[in-house]
Amino acid sequence: MTDPTSPDPVRAAAERLLAARASGVPCAPVRDLITTADEAYAVQDRLTEHALAGGRRLTGRKIGLTSAAVQAQLGVDSPDFGMLFADMAVPDGAEIPAGAVLQPRAEAEIALVLDADLTHERHTVADLLRATAFALPAIEVVGSRIADWDITLVDTVADNASSGLYVLGTRPVPLRDLDLRLCGMVLERRGEQLSTGTGAACLGNPLNAALWLADTLVRVGRPLRAGDTVLTGALGPVVAAAPGDVFEARVEGLGDVRAAFAKEES
Repeated sequence: MTDPTSPDPVRAAAERLLAARASGVPCAPVRDLITTADEAYAVQDRLTEHALAGGRRLTGRKIGLTSAAVQAQLGVDSPDFGMLFADMAVPDGAEIPAGAVLQPRAEAEIALVLDADLTHERHTVADLLRATAFALPAIEVVGSRIADWDITLVDTVADNASSGLYVLGTRPVPLRDLDLRLCGMVLERRGEQLSTGTGAACLGNPLNAALWLADTLVRVGRPLRAGDTVLTGALGPVVAAAPGDVFEARVEGLGDVRAAFAKEES
């Protein structure tokens, strides 16, 4: 029998991450408190319920760990996911205030915006194509509440898959006009090329990542719904972001999108 007086590791991990978010000071990893992916998602669920209770609006999901290299680094063989909220969305080119994201990094992605629920136990590509209203270019600004990005799988999952903010382009493109696997991407900082890639870098095709997410979310009882935005995963290497940086991502067939970071206050 569980000792009712013993500390709840899921609650303790959630409180540590909430304190880091509130204070703006990164915390120690939470892997001293939790050890399994199930526990990490339980922490994420606790943080999600806290956010919803505080009036934040859920707008979609992000998929992480879609790169084979990053999966190997963390010793896993599947992606992870986190929640997107309305207050994480930044208009294209709008200035991101200093300190809005702890230890920010930027990566270019393809976003899908849904027009129908995805509630089947197992989805097909046809299900996903029918349910998707359009695609957009996106920059995800990832961040970590954990000091020095010292993360394992349980750390990043608990920390809402290291989510921060996201910026969407403004020209919606229907999937019938795209081959997402072949979409090329270039990420630049004030004209300097930093990262390149294609849709194939995202689990072979961003649609594969979205299918994994749709099936997984049905199993955990939080299926994707009409209107949700899905960030399907990085198309190329992530890059560190510093105050004053302006990033522009161009994705073939989808156009461009910008993320601008304010300079540090003096």
